[in-house]
Amino acid sequence: MAARPPGGGSSEPDAIEFGIAVLDERVEEAGVSFPATDEEIVDALEDGAIPYDAKGRTIRISEALNEVPQTRFENETEFLDALYPVFDRKRREGGGFLTSLRDALPF
Repeated sequence: MAARPPGGGSSEPDAIEFGIAVLDERVEEAGVSFPATDEEIVDALEDGAIPYDAKGRTIRISEALNEVPQTRFENETEFLDALYPVFDRKRREGGGFLTSLRDALPF
């Protein structure tokens, strides 16, 4: 997941990455090898906080994994697929009523 910030003075705005995009990058940087258990992944990523929305709100890896029944992942795709719903739910719940209203508007 990524969102572009509103246009400003630069010719090419930076993307704000969050959710699975950030998690994928951190897994690659940490060199996590699969198959891996949830504990091995938490240790490798030092239980870092991952932003789940463009506003920078975060969730710790261990907290996200607590919401997944699976404790062993055969490969990175399986790991990311298992955590995607957690990040998506946090993003949708994170903003409250005004965010929900804004997201529902067509502009």
